[in-house]
Amino acid sequence: MEASPLPPSFALTVLFATALLLGLLTKFWLATRQIRHIARHRATVPAAFSSAVSLEAHQKAADYSVTKLRFGLLETAFSSVVLLAWTLLGGLDALNQALLSWMGPGMGQQLALITAFVVVGGVIELPFSLYQTFVIEQRFGFNKMNLKLWISDLVKGALLGAALGLPIAALVLWFMGATGALWWLWAWCAWMGFNLLLLWIYPTFIAPLFNKFQPLQDESLKARVTALMQRCGFQAQGLYVMDGSRRSAHANAYFTGFGTAKRVVFFDTLLNKLSPGEVDAVLAHELGHFKHKHILKRIVTLFAISLAGFALLGWLAQQPWFYAGLGVTPSLELLAPALGAALSSLPPEVARGFSSALGTSNDALALLLFLLVSPVFTFFITPLMSRGSRKHEFEADAYAAQQAQPADLASALLKLYEDNASTLTPDPIYVAFYYSHPPASQRLARLGVNAAPQGAA
Repeated sequence: MEASPLPPSFALTVLFATALLLGLLTKFWLATRQIRHIARHRATVPAAFSSAVSLEAHQKAADYSVTKLRFGLLETAFSSVVLLAWTLLGGLDALNQALLSWMGPGMGQQLALITAFVVVGGVIELPFSLYQTFVIEQRFGFNKMNLKLWISDLVKGALLGAALGLPIAALVLWFMGATGALWWLWAWCAWMGFNLLLLWIYPTFIAPLFNKFQPLQDESLKARVTALMQRCGFQAQGLYVMDGSRRSAHANAYFTGFGTAKRVVFFDTLLNKLSPGEVDAVLAHELGHFKHKHILKRIVTLFAISLAGFALLGWLAQQPWFYAGLGVTPSLELLAPALGAALSSLPPEVARGFSSALGTSNDALALLLFLLVSPVFTFFITPLMSRGSRKHEFEADAYAAQQAQPADLASALLKLYEDNASTLTPDPIYVAFYYSHPPASQRLARLGVNAAPQGAA
């Protein structure tokens, strides 16, 4: 006697629960490996760095890394419980039903569902953000924010998210309901256009809402940087210094913008710590990403992945088992073809009730469910993405070594690793799975440069 196949909704429930459990176990296994590996090497600075990094700095990096990892384990476990609460335990379904009872069906209800989901999720995450900033970062001397500034950033971020997010959400929902079976293609085009627009407006209109940007005043450094960019064939709208020290002691530099809006931004903390030659080397590394078209490749990859995601969502949104298997009761809209003939045989008052239910859209539910469960499955391709990113970093390092002094790049990298309390002794498997940047030992080995003594420029 043949066993009957599992109902699709139950099969999805099992698949989702299994993937979530496997992902959680993998994250815990990797994190505990990293913690043990760092702890085993805490007592001694690696030989390759013994002349460049003090034991105190090495142990601070080890303690900082372990503290963040342990806190991350707690956050990961809690996030998994929250995900289960939203899906299989019926949280998203209950929120949807409550809003339908209060507002009735329509675009307003769908936007309210998305807004309520984001707000509830944000409130749930607030304690973790507060602890990360005012306990962990504070303990290791990195936090420069006060509670007033933290709240100000939170409010600005929420208002900005609403101003940008609600219109694009409304547009995607409209495409889902008005443009037929290929809605996902139109929605993808709108989403990509929105992202390109953000790249263009971010440096001029968004970033200044949170930080102050002043033109680079150091004429000598400006001349060096300008000469380097000319050698590399790169043009930018300007060179700016950002008040990163207002929030954190961490240092960084980056390119931002798109097309004619590109600009080079240095954290003030970076300029305070690096010599002019080291600044050249860091900038040359960033220019290497443009020279090798890494940014363009990442944008194309994003386009391709998002297109596949929208196409998959376009199919899943029409499957009743997609909702039922993830703890949500879809509206009768999905069953409309089968129910159409049956409605004519029902009493008028009953038929009107069913017709009203048929007008309830599942579009916002489909979007939220897809956003909730996608990371559970895409987590397992993390090593592939990490490997590609590390390859790009090696290529950018090699380009920087051609355009600046390799010793300056090595010295700058060590200062940045030390400044950001990045461990010099990560677990190799953890690196292979997660690291988007190669460990310091691998980067210096590729450069063929030994760690410089402490205080060397």
